[in-house]
Amino acid sequence: MRTLVIGYGSIGTRHAALLEELGTEVALVSRRAAAERPVFADLETALRAHAPDYVVVANETSGHAPTLAQLADLDYRGVVLVEKPLFSAASGLPAHSFSFAGVAYNLRFHPVLKRLKSMLEGERVVSVHAQVGQYLPDWRPGTDYRHCYSASAQRGGGVLRDLSHELDYITWMLGGWCSVTAMGGHFSALEIDSDDVFSLLITTPRCRSVSVHLNYLERVPQRVITINTDRHTLRADLVNGTIAVDGKVEAIAVERNETYRAMHAAVMGRQPDVVCSLEQGLDTVILIDAACAAAQHRKWIDK
Repeated sequence: MRTLVIGYGSIGTRHAALLEELGTEVALVSRRAAAERPVFADLETALRAHAPDYVVVANETSGHAPTLAQLADLDYRGVVLVEKPLFSAASGLPAHSFSFAGVAYNLRFHPVLKRLKSMLEGERVVSVHAQVGQYLPDWRPGTDYRHCYSASAQRGGGVLRDLSHELDYITWMLGGWCSVTAMGGHFSALEIDSDDVFSLLITTPRCRSVSVHLNYLERVPQRVITINTDRHTLRADLVNGTIAVDGKVEAIAVERNETYRAMHAAVMGRQPDVVCSLEQGLDTVILIDAACAAAQHRKWIDK
């Protein structure tokens, strides 16, 4: 199987390495040199010369929409995976002939979240709180955080988009979203022009009280979700790999790249029941846009 990774930053590098581990022939579209892999300067040449079966769009968020549109215009008919979030702002999906397409919300494949989702079957969900944070200067060792795309709103950065996994898995588990209000922005001393803190209140078909907090500030990374049902309190810790039911803790081993390998296998196997679809990815972008508008105008926004 031949694969093409568009963009060769930190996430593109990870995708390329994992796809090689999975036995595919990897080529790149990038301005960066990569002596160990074929590199093409533009997408059209790469499609013609490499003839990939599977394309991963891993350039900056602001480049996702034009890249996806170009793939469609070039009549690419293979499998496509777009890094999250799908777009930097909501726009229409291009008409295409892709055989399968998805958005790279790999936490859907996290063993702790999968277990948590299964535990919610048959439960009436009363309240949900999700919190995620990591200090932005520690994200990419050896690089200046002020120059990464996360620091730039124009390039599609900001904590609300970078850490939109929480919005995806909440709507995945709770049947979508109905309305949202939020507050957020650039509140810290970080030298960036994108948002570094966001807090959202969301209503969903399965739960009327969902709160989500995201930040670029926590020196000790965390990613936790607490759910109260009529019968239980469930607490999942994705960093430490634990899930607790009414205080009884179970450890679940998770290897660093496990979720990415499982996601690529599911995409290549065309498994629409788990992989985030383009339509679902667009719905998350619409939720992000609504949260930004809610924060600006200080009001609730309905879907």
